[in-house]
Amino acid sequence: MRPHIPPTAGRRLRGLAAVAIATTLLAASACGGDSGGGGSSSADGPVTLRFTWWGSDTRTKLTQQTIDAYKKDHPNVTIKGEFGEWAGYWDKLATTVAANDAPDIIQMDEKYLREYADRGALLDLKKANGLDTAKFEPDTLGAGEFDGGLYGLNAGINSFAVIANPAVFKAAGVAIPDDTSWTWDDFNRIAAEISTKMNGKAWGTGAPGTNEAALNLWARQHGESLWTKDGKLGVSPEKTTDFYNYVLKLRDSKAIPSAEFTAQDMNAPLDQSAMATGKLAMSFVWSNQLNALSKASGQQLKLLRIPSPDGSASTNGSYYKGSMFWSISSRTKHQKEAGEFVNYLANSTAAGSILLAERGVPPNTEIRAEVTPKLQPADAASAKFIQDIGKDLGEPSPAPPVGGGQVEKIIQRYTTEVLFGRLAPDKAAQQFLDEVNGELK
Repeated sequence: MRPHIPPTAGRRLRGLAAVAIATTLLAASACGGDSGGGGSSSADGPVTLRFTWWGSDTRTKLTQQTIDAYKKDHPNVTIKGEFGEWAGYWDKLATTVAANDAPDIIQMDEKYLREYADRGALLDLKKANGLDTAKFEPDTLGAGEFDGGLYGLNAGINSFAVIANPAVFKAAGVAIPDDTSWTWDDFNRIAAEISTKMNGKAWGTGAPGTNEAALNLWARQHGESLWTKDGKLGVSPEKTTDFYNYVLKLRDSKAIPSAEFTAQDMNAPLDQSAMATGKLAMSFVWSNQLNALSKASGQQLKLLRIPSPDGSASTNGSYYKGSMFWSISSRTKHQKEAGEFVNYLANSTAAGSILLAERGVPPNTEIRAEVTPKLQPADAASAKFIQDIGKDLGEPSPAPPVGGGQVEKIIQRYTTEVLFGRLAPDKAAQQFLDEVNGELK
């Protein structure tokens, strides 16, 4: 879970990014720069690459170990790590891009991938020297690929899922469901039963609609998608209304906590969230959160497939999402060396054995097989879940268009309005879509 960024700050951040990237490209053009990425030859001399990422102290420690391992075999390459927390990461990146001083290698998120790529700030990785994607899981490249180019290389596989706390199920005397055949009606019934039996000590589930992924899965189950391949909003008012009607159904059956509780929990730190503190039997998460939530809760939590309208796992709309991506600046002066280092991160068993599943299940199937026996139980369970659902998945969801990075905060606001009864589902749906379209413009 990520730190809360208020809507005004999010818009200011996106505006800064837009101005920053545009300024960079204009400056590069004025100087006669090669927008294809420099790629200066430096095989005979020392090279310094700057590599930026966000994340926890654990991620930083493991990433630095990987850098140190690479340095042993590439003594002429120095890699300077630049890292920070999510909340300040994008502001800093936009500023460095504006100054024509972008890091060579960038840990990128799906929310902002197209925004930077569309403005020419990222290298098309199909043109990167020495970058091999032959061993990647089928379809895992799609999330970073659009407009004929590959602008983000999947750094870890994720999938949206239901997370369950077996201890709460046991306390309520309710069996964990068969997730290969359950429907949304089953989900509501089971969650409501748990809430009733726990009598205020815990609830059956958290509300969907606290991020956009649940709406996207709902849309995909009904032949739509949150985003289209050409960068537009792809979910209809009718399906969005249906989604909010289902949220109300969960509220009215008391399957979910109160509106007040839900609003507070939306942006709680992970270790203070309702799922981490044993207040929920189920919640909606990305699969790579299993380890962190299991540690925080002190329980071995379990991943379940998303329910579907008809009880078929093959129609539940799930797909492999990149938990994050490796991107290369289009302005790097060391394209060859940057490409080689990204290739090391993605395809080296040495790097894989250090990073394990810290950024998600490795998309390279050979690396995954190598590291899986070394994983902690929760990460091993995530890897098994990713493997098990593979046969039922659809094609990757398109990356958000420019402006799409704000949709999470927007949907949270309208979900809150629906739960408090201040907006009817159809009104909330239309206003949500209008506001998102306004962000895209």
